Amino acid sequence: MYQYDEYDRALVFERVAQFRDQVQRFQSGDLSEEEFLPLRLQNGLYMQKHAYMLRVAIPYGTLSAEQMRTLASIARDYDRGYGHFTTRQNMQFNWIELAQVPDILERLAGVEMHAIQTSGNCVRNITTEAFAGVAADELLDPRPLAEILRQWSTINPEFLFLPRKFKIAICSAEQDRAAIQMHDIGLYLYRDEAGRRVLRVLVGGGLGRTPILGLQIREGLPWQHLLSYVEAVLRVYNRYGRRDNKYKARIKILVKALGIEAFSREVEQEWQHIKDGPAQLTEEEFQRVASAFVPPAYAKLSDTDLDFGSHLAQSPAFARWVSRNVQQHKIPGYVSAVLSTKPGISAPPGDVTTEQMNAVADWSQRFGFGEIRIAHEQNIVLPDVRKADLYALWSLACESGLGTANIGLLTDIIACPGGDFCALANAKSIPIAQAIQQRFDDLDYLHDLGEISLNISGCMNACGHHHIGNIGILGVDKNGSEWYQITLGGSQGKAAALGKVIGPSFSALQVPDVIEKIVSTFTDYRESDESFVQTLNRIGLAPFKERVYQREPSEATL
Repeated sequence: MYQYDEYDRALVFERVAQFRDQVQRFQSGDLSEEEFLPLRLQNGLYMQKHAYMLRVAIPYGTLSAEQMRTLASIARDYDRGYGHFTTRQNMQFNWIELAQVPDILERLAGVEMHAIQTSGNCVRNITTEAFAGVAADELLDPRPLAEILRQWSTINPEFLFLPRKFKIAICSAEQDRAAIQMHDIGLYLYRDEAGRRVLRVLVGGGLGRTPILGLQIREGLPWQHLLSYVEAVLRVYNRYGRRDNKYKARIKILVKALGIEAFSREVEQEWQHIKDGPAQLTEEEFQRVASAFVPPAYAKLSDTDLDFGSHLAQSPAFARWVSRNVQQHKIPGYVSAVLSTKPGISAPPGDVTTEQMNAVADWSQRFGFGEIRIAHEQNIVLPDVRKADLYALWSLACESGLGTANIGLLTDIIACPGGDFCALANAKSIPIAQAIQQRFDDLDYLHDLGEISLNISGCMNACGHHHIGNIGILGVDKNGSEWYQITLGGSQGKAAALGKVIGPSFSALQVPDVIEKIVSTFTDYRESDESFVQTLNRIGLAPFKERVYQREPSEATL
């Protein structure tokens, strides 16, 4: 893991002192709410329905055991005993008192954490996949470049007041688990034919009110030009992005308005002025950062462990968990284990208690090297677990409510906090998620269905990424009542797609029945081992719509 140097520490602690002064000035009346708003937002502080919400940055989703324990202590001492992991690998605390925020930020700074730029019109938390550095299908480790981007973008004065928020993701694996096509800038790291590290650059992706997939703007960009090229993109956006209408201020709107070819020409022209300037990276700088990401002291193990095999044979429940929650590792004898934060009606998706956080911190040291990852899907990953230790880990995870064997299945629901907390939401997300999880609580049935992603957003801001769920649910307001619009066919990864609305929205009470009808349509029409998306693509939306809206299937759809 990256360790702060003297510059990082000075910056973070000075920021805490600065914000402490700003809070005091606001509370004394020296700062108006309008003046305080951008100051608190760039320190990750939102005003929600019931209290302030503090969003803590987890750069590229990586935590140490000590950092996880600190998050647990903040949940215990300043919140209501839990935190919420987001789709951008951050943690949110939903019940924070303003006067306590500087003390929380100081506690975070003590373990090399902060909340800087987790909100506001600036470059947000840099993300990558939760298995970076250990995935068996990884081409290169993207974390050093993610860290370089983090350092470059943090309190970069040129990009602190952009037209709108700006999100960057990077990945380097056969599977795109970082959803780079859904970001303002998506970066794919690979080696060219000469073996050199190069980047594919995508721009203009995003969900929200106008969902758009990112488009390629550059192929084979030498890694040394990462910062200068990103800077060129941001400069063009900063110059031409709309500031008169926040709904049209994202870079995706600019790219669509100009066209990708015209936008590309603007970026290339800007880049020519700065490409060989001080932002050009050197091998020395790369190695300085990369040295923090050297592999831990892995033992030389066989990929076959007799005890592990014995537990698989003797415990069907453990075997089922391994089949869904274990990711192949690049080192023989090791795996990455995913701890599900989606146990069903007992807890909202993404919520983790103080006790669970402390337990995960303990497990990361007992079964690994003290490192923890947060996944885009809001789950927790222990990246370096010996196969021989998996059964013990699974047993403890089950006792703590983190051992549900549903990763990638229908009840592994991605959901925003919705109307229970968020002042922007049109409808609640959590009760809908839990009603669906209660309806589909048979794990054997879920495993028979195979992979189906279901994402829920409480409003058009799409924090639950409903557009890219195989099944998407969007909360909408209809004459002051909460209704839910259904989309089908979304997916993430290299075959990313945006879901299509199937028709009129449904009441909250109808949603579980609607999902059941969608699933039954899939099982009726599925051939062989088809996935949900494969069946949908083959037969189209019509049979699903006919079943959901209680019309008999026509002969044309059979």
